[in-house]
Amino acid sequence: MEPLHFKTCPKCGHPRQSGETGDPGICPACGLIFAKWVTRDRFVPPSRRDKAEPDDGPLDDLTDALLQTPATATPGDLYGRAAGWLLIALWGLRIATLDYKSDEVMNSFLHNTVILPHEAGHIFFRILGEFMGVLGGSLFQVLLPLIVAAVLLRQNRDGFGAGLGLWWAGASLVDLSSYIYDAADPVLPLIGGGTGADRFHDWIYLLDTVNQTHRSPFWGSLVHVLGILVMIAGLAWSALVLKRQWRQRNDARPLPPGLMD
Repeated sequence: MEPLHFKTCPKCGHPRQSGETGDPGICPACGLIFAKWVTRDRFVPPSRRDKAEPDDGPLDDLTDALLQTPATATPGDLYGRAAGWLLIALWGLRIATLDYKSDEVMNSFLHNTVILPHEAGHIFFRILGEFMGVLGGSLFQVLLPLIVAAVLLRQNRDGFGAGLGLWWAGASLVDLSSYIYDAADPVLPLIGGGTGADRFHDWIYLLDTVNQTHRSPFWGSLVHVLGILVMIAGLAWSALVLKRQWRQRNDARPLPPGLMD
């Protein structure tokens, strides 16, 4: 039997795009199997039909948007993504156990992934004044991963990639926590040599401005915990996308002959 083609998904309303190369019998946005949808009267008892297919509310729409998978994704992509997720999770565990109260975070590979966005942020935000120019470095190293996540979700419809973008933002917060913690007793080596004791230190300036330098260990510890929680949230998000992709893979298998007669 030829696969069913819908120009618009009957469940979520997703319009079929001319450039989509995925299975024409599956909605790329919500994963609905069209062949099962049209035969639902045969395998869902009338007494439970309304419960089986309730009207989507705002929460359902949000869930579908966050857990979507690109239309070009193939079943084989699932295994590559799962392997990548595992490596990122192990790296995240390593990041979470780094001693942010010393120079361990600043000497890790993680720091190499955020130093360029940090320096670029100083340039981008300089037009907003001295305070924002200094804050912009720390702000942009966290903001850039969130921008990447938003683009992946909006343009690529890639909830998995967006979740990893959120993870990256959390890792950037962990990196930042070491810099904040250092402000009260600066010992971390800065770019160009020296420490905050004899060179300009972003967070000594920022916390001095609000009379909070003496509390930098508290703020650094708080940002460290927040960063770990954001990393966990990003991994959980990506894992839920993988779970949905796994279910779609199983649902895409041929139906029993009796359902398609």
